[in-house]
Amino acid sequence: MTPTDTASREPVDQDTLSRAQKAMLALSDDVAVQLAADHGVCVRPLAMRRIDQSSGRVEVVPVPCRSTREDQCRPCADKARRLRMVQCREGWHLDNEPIVKPADPTDAQKELMAARADFHAAYTDCLAAGAEAECAEIREIVEDIDTELRALGVRGRLAPLDPTPQTVRRSTRRRQDAPNLPRRPVEDRTVGRVFGGKYRPSTFLTLTLDTYGRVDGHGAALDPDTYDYRRAARDAIHFPKLLDRFWQNTRRCVGCGPFPIL
Repeated sequence: MTPTDTASREPVDQDTLSRAQKAMLALSDDVAVQLAADHGVCVRPLAMRRIDQSSGRVEVVPVPCRSTREDQCRPCADKARRLRMVQCREGWHLDNEPIVKPADPTDAQKELMAARADFHAAYTDCLAAGAEAECAEIREIVEDIDTELRALGVRGRLAPLDPTPQTVRRSTRRRQDAPNLPRRPVEDRTVGRVFGGKYRPSTFLTLTLDTYGRVDGHGAALDPDTYDYRRAARDAIHFPKLLDRFWQNTRRCVGCGPFPIL
């Protein structure tokens, strides 16, 4: 039997093949990876555990790896490349400030909001009078109204019937011996200034954490004894807050609005 015969659509009896002929057959993993790549599906998804808060049911769902390297996952890298092209075309190279105008309130939204305000006032009166049954009934009605408002496209925080007292806290605790960071008045803009009538300098910044150790194609550590699991866990917990603080300090120093994050 020749390699051409093994690649045909005819059934292959692998028990009659030699070891060299079997080595020329397609591996099951390669077939699955190629099939996923042909359909634009991630070839190395990450297994994430999802817990249903109401029933407690636990299930494992695959999540795309979102790799930007084609040698690791061609579909995810292609999606990332196309997304970056769209972001650069529609956001990074904009000449004018993007205008985001919220939609005007509809009559149905205003009617529900007025009804909610009336029920809120009635709830306050019933609560002061000690009418617990009426308060429970009003709570159910207000919950239904809130659901309808969300369905009609109303966003934002709705005033709770029983507001909890909030304590004013500082977002961060600064060291008293550290000098203050330079700060400029923040301008309501995201597009940089133009110099010379046509030049708008820009900076493309990439923040990358240091490696924790060598990993294989599936993301597992090649040498568990030297892989820095402790630092990887610490960065996974604290890096989002550090990145958020970095953007806040940069905005205060530069004096402009939110930066486009690609």
